[in-house]
Amino acid sequence: NIEKYIRSEQQKLNYLEVKTPELVSNELWIKSGHWDNFKENMFTSETDNKTFALKPMNCPCHIVLFNSQLITFKDLPLRYSEFGKCHRYEPSGALNGLFRVRGFTQDDAHIFCTGDQIYDVCNETALLIERVYKRFGFEKIKYNISTKPEKSIGTKENWDNAENQLKKVLSDNKKDFNILEGEGAFYGPKIEFTLEDSLGREWQCGTIQIDFNLPERLGAKYKDTNDKNQTPIMIHRAVVGSLERFIAIILENTNGWVPLFITPIQLAILPVSEKFIQYCSEINQQLKEAGIRTVVDGSDNKLGYKIRNSVSKKIPYTLVIGEKEIESKKLDLRSRKGENTSFDTIEDLKEFFQNN
Repeated sequence: NIEKYIRSEQQKLNYLEVKTPELVSNELWIKSGHWDNFKENMFTSETDNKTFALKPMNCPCHIVLFNSQLITFKDLPLRYSEFGKCHRYEPSGALNGLFRVRGFTQDDAHIFCTGDQIYDVCNETALLIERVYKRFGFEKIKYNISTKPEKSIGTKENWDNAENQLKKVLSDNKKDFNILEGEGAFYGPKIEFTLEDSLGREWQCGTIQIDFNLPERLGAKYKDTNDKNQTPIMIHRAVVGSLERFIAIILENTNGWVPLFITPIQLAILPVSEKFIQYCSEINQQLKEAGIRTVVDGSDNKLGYKIRNSVSKKIPYTLVIGEKEIESKKLDLRSRKGENTSFDTIEDLKEFFQNN
């Protein structure tokens, strides 16, 4: 459900969703530089006298996709997104529930653009990240800009331009931010988005990272207005980062009462007795066809137990169906807090769930 929501937001911005292999020849990792710098964190496999690695990130694969086409300046910015399954070796002592795992799904994207497009791309990305966080109930966000380290590649002019563009993005959106001097990657500066949860803990989730290195290293080119080859700038972007970790953050932040639009089961339909199960099943089918996630509790348990059971399973709403409800044709929706809302038709009930 989290993927579905983020996907819908990305489609509005013309992202192309892709899937790249989990198992990739080490030839690509050697070219990208990850083999020299990240090998100890990669899971490898030997097959047919060749070495492969489970991908720890998606960026080299996205450049391979970029290189498979003839790209001109008219195609830029070009946005690839992927809910990519990545694997990284973490020492067993560092593993921590869903917060720190060896296999995770990253809501990754790479945007290829020209130097003149950096501001617009980073601005739209920052606004996207803000929208997503607010939809999940996170209002306290901290912003950091990491600048050029001592060891870096790319010209001073490119670095100054990129850093100024990132500062302008946050300033134009009236955001206070900290400068982390020399904390950028060797290949470019970045914005870090840090969430604060209900317990005051901070989680660095979203990033906007400018990359002067990898496109050139892997031979990415596009045709400019003079039909000459130019190397694009690549912007790495993650909205929530690891989906597994983000789920853990949401679960702890909400004590399991996650937002309605992503909760696995939105409504439990509770027949007062066995003779109302058929009617409940008909309602259930209509709601499911409307995309609402429902379940019917047709057990022999008493109604009070069914209500307590649905609450214990963190189902936010229940619908009790008995003789009175069938005769009146009204549907009384009960929230987990015990508040009741009456709906005259099933269409009104559908609209309630679809708009929340």
